[in-house]
Amino acid sequence: MSATIRVLSIDDHPLLSEGIATLINGQADMQLVGSASSGKEGILKHRELKPEVTLMDLRLPDLNGIDVMLAIRADFPEARFVLLTMFVGDAEIHRALQAGAYAYLLKSMPPEQIVETIRQVYAGKKRVPPEIASTLAEHLGEKPLTNREVDVLRQVAEGNRNRDIGKQLFISEETVKVHIKRIMEKLGASDRTHAMTIATRRGFM
Repeated sequence: MSATIRVLSIDDHPLLSEGIATLINGQADMQLVGSASSGKEGILKHRELKPEVTLMDLRLPDLNGIDVMLAIRADFPEARFVLLTMFVGDAEIHRALQAGAYAYLLKSMPPEQIVETIRQVYAGKKRVPPEIASTLAEHLGEKPLTNREVDVLRQVAEGNRNRDIGKQLFISEETVKVHIKRIMEKLGASDRTHAMTIATRRGFM
């Protein structure tokens, strides 16, 4: 690793990208080597520039940040990522960390916290701030929704009835009812609308 931390920024918000560039280039031990505004562009830029730390938005216009990270790590297993987001959902945080993210930060966090996290990740350390850790701890031990349950809930969100959901997913109407019952139990929801609200807030959808 070089003495200067080479950082790639992947974010589709121009104002935030400019702010990140100013912040990173203002550090004596960092250099922004490139930026990308989409997931596909980010994958290409990473391949070209081989940064030591990648600062990436979780929500990109074309791909999910976690999918971008997995694609890059398939070619560069040692790649280090700091995921930045406006959103705190325990399911999404779990997915990000399991996929190999070194850190998960909120965009609302102070600039000094962001650059310090980049330094820690460069040094091989993982970082989850207390406010995010508490969100994870709140649901510790709870069973996550399965991929099939998420599929069913997405169909519910589109306003489809059980019979129509069954046809869409090639399962019986009774199986749909079982899935919905389990979803509501896992989320502690009182009805379908409540289940969708909780699932969205927690990052399942």
